Amino acid sequence: MKKITAFVFIAFLGLMTITAQGDGIQSTAIPEGDIPVDPDVIIGTLPNGLTYYIRNNGKPEDKVELRLVVNAGSIMETDRQLGLAHFMEHMNFNGTKNFEKNDLVSYLQSIGVKFGADLNAYTSFDETVYILPIPSDDPEKLEKGFQILEDWAHNTTLSEEAIDGERGVVLEELRLRLGADQRMQKITLPKIMYGSKYAERLPIGTKENLENFTYEDVRDYFRTWYRPDLMAVIAVGDLDVKTLEEKIKTHFSKISKAKNPQKRESYQLPNHEETLIAIASDKEAAFTSVQVMYKDPFEAPQVKTVSDYRDRLVKNLFSTLINNRLDELRNSPNPPFVFGFSYYGGTFARTKNAYQSFAQTSPDGQMVALKAILEENERVKRYGFQEGEFDRAKKSLLARLEKQFNDRDKMESNRLIGEYVDHYLEESPIPGIAWEFNTTKDLLPGIRLEEISALINGFIHDDNRVIVLTGPEKEGLEQVTEEQVRTLLDEIKTAEIKPYKDSEVRNDLMESMPAAGTITSSEYDPDLEITTLTLSNGAKLTYKKTDFKNDEILFRAFSPGGTSLYSDEELQATSFANGGLTEAGIGGLSLNDMSKFMSGKIVRVRPFISSFSENFDGSAAPKDLETLFQMVHLYFTSLNKDEEAFQSHMAKQKSFLGNLMANPQFYFQDQISKIRNEGNPRYTGFPTVEKMDAADYDLAYQKYLERFDDAGDFHFYFVGNIDESALKEYASTYLASLPGKNSNEKYIPTAFRRKDMYQKHVIERGSDPKSYVSIQWEEEIPYDRETAMAVDALGELLTIKLIEKLREEEGGVYGVGANGNLTKITYPLLTFSISFPCGPENTEKLIAAALDEIEKIKKDGVSPEDMGKIKETYLVKQKEDLKTNRYWLTNMVRADQEERDLGLMMNLEGKLATLTSEDIQQVARKYLDENYFLGILMPEKE
Repeated sequence: MKKITAFVFIAFLGLMTITAQGDGIQSTAIPEGDIPVDPDVIIGTLPNGLTYYIRNNGKPEDKVELRLVVNAGSIMETDRQLGLAHFMEHMNFNGTKNFEKNDLVSYLQSIGVKFGADLNAYTSFDETVYILPIPSDDPEKLEKGFQILEDWAHNTTLSEEAIDGERGVVLEELRLRLGADQRMQKITLPKIMYGSKYAERLPIGTKENLENFTYEDVRDYFRTWYRPDLMAVIAVGDLDVKTLEEKIKTHFSKISKAKNPQKRESYQLPNHEETLIAIASDKEAAFTSVQVMYKDPFEAPQVKTVSDYRDRLVKNLFSTLINNRLDELRNSPNPPFVFGFSYYGGTFARTKNAYQSFAQTSPDGQMVALKAILEENERVKRYGFQEGEFDRAKKSLLARLEKQFNDRDKMESNRLIGEYVDHYLEESPIPGIAWEFNTTKDLLPGIRLEEISALINGFIHDDNRVIVLTGPEKEGLEQVTEEQVRTLLDEIKTAEIKPYKDSEVRNDLMESMPAAGTITSSEYDPDLEITTLTLSNGAKLTYKKTDFKNDEILFRAFSPGGTSLYSDEELQATSFANGGLTEAGIGGLSLNDMSKFMSGKIVRVRPFISSFSENFDGSAAPKDLETLFQMVHLYFTSLNKDEEAFQSHMAKQKSFLGNLMANPQFYFQDQISKIRNEGNPRYTGFPTVEKMDAADYDLAYQKYLERFDDAGDFHFYFVGNIDESALKEYASTYLASLPGKNSNEKYIPTAFRRKDMYQKHVIERGSDPKSYVSIQWEEEIPYDRETAMAVDALGELLTIKLIEKLREEEGGVYGVGANGNLTKITYPLLTFSISFPCGPENTEKLIAAALDEIEKIKKDGVSPEDMGKIKETYLVKQKEDLKTNRYWLTNMVRADQEERDLGLMMNLEGKLATLTSEDIQQVARKYLDENYFLGILMPEKE
């Protein structure tokens, strides 16, 4: 039901907004003044202390995003309340003053708000946030939405029956977290969060406490921390601000001000003089990583003034510069890690920032990776950065901001609202993208390279340092010792480290221009507002000009054929080599050269070969559209061949895969996939180190050239803010000039068919008491769009019913889903699946309950209430999808690949108008029969 932030690996906190402490050399006078608040945002406080934020935003139409933010999380729990901040979040979906248990979710489904995908919440150490999108064009639905938000704030019933019913669900969520990561976390977290309460308050809590807490324990948490002075209501969407403000005041002013409220403490992360080292390994660990963390000795400062903003900008540039170097290392002939990055930013504790470096590596490569990231930090400390890489970093940073600025009036409400949540919780600045873009442009010329390079002197230090290594434990693998790490830390200080060598890259992507072709015809569809061009080499280009985004053009292309035209032997030899082909670069430029050339450009292009077509995928800002076309041309005509680059890619892949099958879930999927593809000569399976070693680069490169030697049977697609005259010019120059051989290839349909019979396979793997169930049906049937609609709707319906039965009634799962699909490629195939994790002791009971829900549909059909939920969910989603470039592009390509009518595909209202309960019932009766595949993951027997 809810996405819970119980533990987010600290290395990925680089995605957070960076706060800054000014450490560098100031090259100009310190900017004066406070950072303003975006004038489009209204901020107010009710007499009871509740804060509110309101903003009118028209994208998507007729929708408002609501958030209830509670400035309290698991860090506020007493020893008797472990896990109850998170449990309290669950309880708000299980009975309030105005919505009895299950009524809330049922009502929201009836208005098109999807459970889990739309309706959501999360609990972390310091806060709890409830997420509710609702329609804004219906006064009754709007009123109900605010009533729900109000109930979450102070009207939870917390009945004994509801509390006991939810224990099972939360314990199932706890079960999901069991495994290698959780076991290693017990070793690493106390070092990372040394001496703090954070090390003892993971939001998920403990099994013992979740099973045994009293009703009063959770009620006491609710009474203590759910109070208006610790709450914010945030409303952003397509509605006038006066109406939103009136709703907030009406619903939330009535909440009584807290009497003698308990102080909301701010918890510290204490300093420590020594370097703390945490080394954790586990037999089921799939991945290997190293992390270096330098915690600031001082409390994290807030970003309040223009000078603070400038400090943050300097640190952002530092992160870009160091990560560009780490990317170059990643692309080197002997890469020391699969990927690596560094950043300065937040930790779990709001009061502490840190400089952190992280790398993922091979099981036996921890010391190599650790040495590499330590050396790069030391290289910066000794020699600083260089002007060329500084200029590229500035271009990249400004290009990203410019894209946001250009799309400032087309930003979706759910992307804006997070900034206001952060402003309430941590007083993060919210000046708006216009101020940020213009201020950054003003500040960048005054920032000197020397002050960025000098930051490293404040970032790295011997005290407050934590080294974390995690990875597998297996026979023949020698574990890194603490002594080895300390020795390396000392060696780095005196090691011979050479300065970074920058290299210039040519100014033009293409060294010579091709002889342009022509556009031979143009057809326009006035209903869909789509234009199709035919080029002189036979290729087609279809485009749709939109105003959904100001700075976005999306791109796809395909040609029938793909690996279906390979022999069985060629497919097996090249399958795991294809992903490394583009690592060599194009047009004589290496991957690192390309990265430098692309500084300041917003463009990407990716060619790939799939089972039944050769393809392109990409996007560009309108200003960089010509670069996209040039890249496509070069991928057709000038893909580099570089054995070193290929082997670098393969080394990273093998490092990533080194212990993948130790993870029970990966192992289960691999075994089930092998069983289902028994006898299939074209089944390549999960990647392994052995398969990577056997990959044939020469043959893969040769087959790539064959697949892309005829542009004449390609169909190119563009959707977005297109300058039509420029598009036609680029199409003529870069696409029509490509060779067209009139090959008109078709893919070869799949010959292999899976067994149409009941099968049950139990796979034993793992030491934790956790299981996973997968039930799958397949039927080869004639394609028709009515059946396709019905089977998809059956998936939506069954998901609703399974949540009601397996989660809410049985308390046996945390999440469950069903999915149905009917496709025409390569042959008409109906697939349907049900999957869920659960306790081993409950698998048979829950499987029976799931199948029983299918039998009920077969017998009774679909209730009018459930039909209403399904149809409304589809309509609400498509209303938004129709205003997105991605939706149009996906359906344009799919219509051509499957030879379907795009107009009919986009007419969802027409399809839903004819969809009946009987249609769904008949699909269930006809295709969800006794011939299904049942896969069950069980823990190994002791």
